[in-house]
Amino acid sequence: MTQSKPRSKSTRILLWIGAVLGGLILVFAIFMGVMMARMNDVPDNLDTSTTHSSDNGLFKVSYTPSNGTVPVNQMHEWTLHVETADGEPVENATITVDGGMPQMGHGLLTQPRITKYLGNGDYLVEDAKFEMGGWWVIDFVITAQGQSDTVQFNMILE
Repeated sequence: MTQSKPRSKSTRILLWIGAVLGGLILVFAIFMGVMMARMNDVPDNLDTSTTHSSDNGLFKVSYTPSNGTVPVNQMHEWTLHVETADGEPVENATITVDGGMPQMGHGLLTQPRITKYLGNGDYLVEDAKFEMGGWWVIDFVITAQGQSDTVQFNMILE
């Protein structure tokens, strides 16, 4: 019966490093597979229209990107139009902006905000940037005339 020759310390260390790296690569591959599968989970009935009524019906809100379409990986601005349910422009509202990518589980890297009231119910949204294509959600919380309501827009960017 032959005995196997004991491995040197440097060989054992190299094998250990190889096993750890192989495990990390496997974990990364599984993570990426799960993330790619989630990227395909966009609801079939997703409403991507640019005009919506707010959640409680207080406001009718629409947005228009400054360049006609929402770009990917570029700072851009929008005009947000806010009117009452009966079509009157909402003057001097306080509006906050939030959003993110539901599939990726992260928010916006920039902080879009209303920087100016343009008149006639129009507000300038600046500092918007979407880092990648995919499904994005943007929420606006609008407070005007002592009432507050939220509106959400879905976007599929390419």
